[in-house]
Amino acid sequence: MHSPVLTRFATPTDGIHSGGRISADDVPALQAAGIRHVINLAPAAETPGFDEAAAVRAAGMRYDTLPIAGAGDLDREAVVAFDRLLQDADGQTLVHCASGNRVGALAALRAAWLHGAGEEAAVEEGRRWGLRGLEGEVRGRLARERCLADAGGAADAARCDAAG
Repeated sequence: MHSPVLTRFATPTDGIHSGGRISADDVPALQAAGIRHVINLAPAAETPGFDEAAAVRAAGMRYDTLPIAGAGDLDREAVVAFDRLLQDADGQTLVHCASGNRVGALAALRAAWLHGAGEEAAVEEGRRWGLRGLEGEVRGRLARERCLADAGGAADAARCDAAG
């Protein structure tokens, strides 16, 4: 759907838009543009004074949150939760954080860990979703996973932890 508010966001896959922070002023425009579901990856502390959940729900849209404060939260549990939210997406969906970077990081790790993409393909997928500054973290996690898959014992696992 073409809408001025949606031009700020990427559309990495049909029906899914990704990007950065939204404001109270964006909520009615998103609803008018056909967004039915908002998934927020930013912790509430990043938007003091704006109750995004209340604003989105008051506009009649579904709202979910998966707080990813930074690189330390980019783990398998978060990726599985992200995947589940996307699988349960209800119509046109916006996934966002402050800049789109954390969205892209989760998308890249999802592509690799859950869908079997190689490192380059996973990183490219992440970029389509907004991955930028966390690319090194994503590559490090993917390298650690490869190392662990090849590890022959506890000593190798310790080496992987030190490298990743």
